[in-house]
Amino acid sequence: MSHRSFRLPPLNALRVFHAVVRRKSFRAAADELLVSPQAVSHQIKLLEDTLGITLFERKGRVVEPTEQAILLAHYIQAGFDEFEEGVRRVSKVGARNRINVNVSPYFATRYLLDRIARFRETMPDVDLRLTTMVELPDFAAADVDVAIQWGFGTWSRYDQVLLVRDLKIICCTPELGARLKEPGDLVGETLLQPVLSEELWPNVLRHLGVEPRLSHSDIRIQDAATMRRATLAGLGVGLLSEIDAEEDLKSGKLVAPFGMDVMHSMAEQEIPGFYLVLPKAHRRMKPIAAFCSWVEKENWLVSDPAEH
Repeated sequence: MSHRSFRLPPLNALRVFHAVVRRKSFRAAADELLVSPQAVSHQIKLLEDTLGITLFERKGRVVEPTEQAILLAHYIQAGFDEFEEGVRRVSKVGARNRINVNVSPYFATRYLLDRIARFRETMPDVDLRLTTMVELPDFAAADVDVAIQWGFGTWSRYDQVLLVRDLKIICCTPELGARLKEPGDLVGETLLQPVLSEELWPNVLRHLGVEPRLSHSDIRIQDAATMRRATLAGLGVGLLSEIDAEEDLKSGKLVAPFGMDVMHSMAEQEIPGFYLVLPKAHRRMKPIAAFCSWVEKENWLVSDPAEH
């Protein structure tokens, strides 16, 4: 198969374009790049001629990017981010053998920490650093190599692998549960909504044959631990992860008015899970690749690592 050759515009012109987009001014871009405004104008003209499009509309001293420029700027930013990451990693590769891992707090406490010693046995000399964050971090800004996060696998710009589904159980206190005779009764109650997903409760309700509704009485909650505490406190009806729910149901502190298996028959794309997420380029680093390989081979369905 033959491929038509394609020549990229000069890198310097792209660098000047990147500066102008950020600063919205030829003069400000020139000051940043330590060149004259005329030099900036020349490079932008060169880039426009090369691409055959207009990139900026001049409005006095301010320049506004065109639709094509906004689209191009997205890719140029991504490219320079990759350059920066590559230079950063190359400059550090001989200085340390480090893996910076950022993990969902729930996954860290319920799954990872009891098993991490097994990975350390395979790479005892690695400098492993764990941090926790509810939301996916900015890999470059936070100096994160790999993340394990809760969600629905929607991070299309990154490499992502589902590790384990996070099946939820509808739970509440026995007092509140006495009012829930059928799924439709949920509409009149306070629902504890996860901040990370506005669609989880609506999808569960539709699965139960109930039309979702917006309510100012609902409470939005950031993390799984707080969701559990709020449910135990009787603040509303919560969606608890199976591990948490089973403990509280067994003790009688909570009840599951509609059974344990509500989410089991939902469509897979509507069921959240914990995902290994990282920029594709990070897998080229041997320590990170080794960590990813270990994480992907673990059987996270087994709650007790000693059983695995």
